[in-house]
Amino acid sequence: MGTLVISQAFKAGSWCWMLILVFVCSTGFVSAKSFAAESDISEIPLRAKYTELGKQLRNNQFQRALYLNSVETSHDLKGEIYAVVDYPFAIVNAALNNPAHWCDVLILHVNIKYCHASGSKADTVLKVNLGKKHNQPLADTYRVEFNHRAVIITPEYFAMELNAENGPLSTRDYRIWIEATSLKDGRTFLHFTYAYAFGLSGRLAMKAYLATIGKDKVGFTVTGKLPSGKPDYVQGVRGVVERNTMRYYLAIDAYLAGLATLSADQLEKRLRDWYSSTDQYARQLHEVERNDYLEMKRKEHQRQQVKR
Repeated sequence: MGTLVISQAFKAGSWCWMLILVFVCSTGFVSAKSFAAESDISEIPLRAKYTELGKQLRNNQFQRALYLNSVETSHDLKGEIYAVVDYPFAIVNAALNNPAHWCDVLILHVNIKYCHASGSKADTVLKVNLGKKHNQPLADTYRVEFNHRAVIITPEYFAMELNAENGPLSTRDYRIWIEATSLKDGRTFLHFTYAYAFGLSGRLAMKAYLATIGKDKVGFTVTGKLPSGKPDYVQGVRGVVERNTMRYYLAIDAYLAGLATLSADQLEKRLRDWYSSTDQYARQLHEVERNDYLEMKRKEHQRQQVKR
């Protein structure tokens, strides 16, 4: 069985671990475990976290107001980012609480090949195709559907969640949580969480990936220093979660930045901003060359305009 699962993992490609579809929505699946049921949902705890993380937000390796954390247990993974974004709360709220905008966010990720939103604003399905880091027919990709739910929206705070019951290779219970609150200086404090569970097939396939394609890849958490004095970054499963969490957060940031430009120029700005942002962390996130990424994404965005 282990050999079969490993073979399936390589047929699927490393993209199957990018299933962070942290921003997709869909009805039709049984609801995955909800962060809303586990949390105090209001701006009070989020603002308390902003105060608690003050030092880390001001002084970190990211050269931006950002804090990243990851957790691994025997059966699931979670990555989360707290960040200050340079946009007023009203803009962030309008952008991220509209399910129709999420496909424009998702398509920025190198492994997202297609996204289509359907249904009403209150009951949206996002059908998302995941694939490899190059041009690829949709027939060769993997489709996942997510449920979207606006948990709460107030003048100073919002929370929303995105859930999918199943993914490839026995992964399941994809749980995405996004909440934000206004800051006094006109900016917004954003909290983004992504988590999923996995079974035996997923564990074996991940082990195969980390032993081969992913063996030299690292995350962002510094676990110590190498003999050279350079940081020693976390590897393994937590490294996978941290890389993907950052890619999706940078997609959100690039989408928000594009809102200030003319509509006809927004796609190009978002693509270039996303690539430039990921290239700031080339040790963790560099996968394709700039021109290859831009050419691929322009084609995928055009393909995305037709329901499939």
